[in-house]
Amino acid sequence: MMQVLAASRLELTEERWARIAPLLAPQTPRIGRPPNDHRTLLAAMLWVVRTGASWREVPPEFGAWETVHSRYQAWRRAGIWQQILDTLDGRDGDDTR
Repeated sequence: MMQVLAASRLELTEERWARIAPLLAPQTPRIGRPPNDHRTLLAAMLWVVRTGASWREVPPEFGAWETVHSRYQAWRRAGIWQQILDTLDGRDGDDTR
């Protein structure tokens, strides 16, 4: 289940993105189709958390809901999602918010 954070902490500002981006794998495809942009997919995940909507209701400007959900599942399994939440909540060892 997703951890609930204050809505203001779910906004993906430039500063927050700069702190989260290093947690994610590089965006270079090995072969085939280029991967979907991490930042766009993360914004979609935060939209789901913020609105309480289902994955299938993700607006098309974020990409296919299946892609958003599968990336969320991969990040959750790898522990990255929790690191993202900790960073957004200010529990990443950096006291600046």
